[in-house]
Amino acid sequence: MKKKFLLGTTAAVVLAAGTFGAVSANATAPQAAPAAAAAKKADADGDNLRQTTHLTIAAATEAAQAALKAAEKENQRVSVAVVDRNGTTLVTLRGDGAGPQSYESAVKKAYTAVSWNAPTSVLAGRLAQAPNLKDIPGTLFLAGGAPVTANGGPIAGIGVAGAPSGDLDEKFAQAGVASLDD
Repeated sequence: MKKKFLLGTTAAVVLAAGTFGAVSANATAPQAAPAAAAAKKADADGDNLRQTTHLTIAAATEAAQAALKAAEKENQRVSVAVVDRNGTTLVTLRGDGAGPQSYESAVKKAYTAVSWNAPTSVLAGRLAQAPNLKDIPGTLFLAGGAPVTANGGPIAGIGVAGAPSGDLDEKFAQAGVASLDD
């Protein structure tokens, strides 16, 4: 009788452990399935995913140096900034003798150019129709910023500040953009 009881108890414990393990394993499987299904749906549905192009640090540095060299050729003391699509500063160069205000102005011009995917000289003209644009934080609607585009969309902005005119600043920013086409 002791043998049967011991054997019966052992069988019940093994059966219970096996059932508990199976229930535990099954309890976690349904939770993982929806995440996997959602990931599979996102991968299969191009509307849920977006690939973007980014400017490398090497390319941003090359563009900033090209803009600074263009300014130096004309004896202009400027600062240059390159920002990414999100407006995060990638590279800044402050030329010898550039004014202290030029650094921040260059960053804001680059940010403004990439935000609206337009040269800041064009955007400055829009202030007559929409004067509140100038109130947007981090922007500067003065000539000297140029967007960098890829596949028709903005991926970076180059801002130059410190020359005696915005036209010169923008000319130097455009030299930075042009250096990326080489």
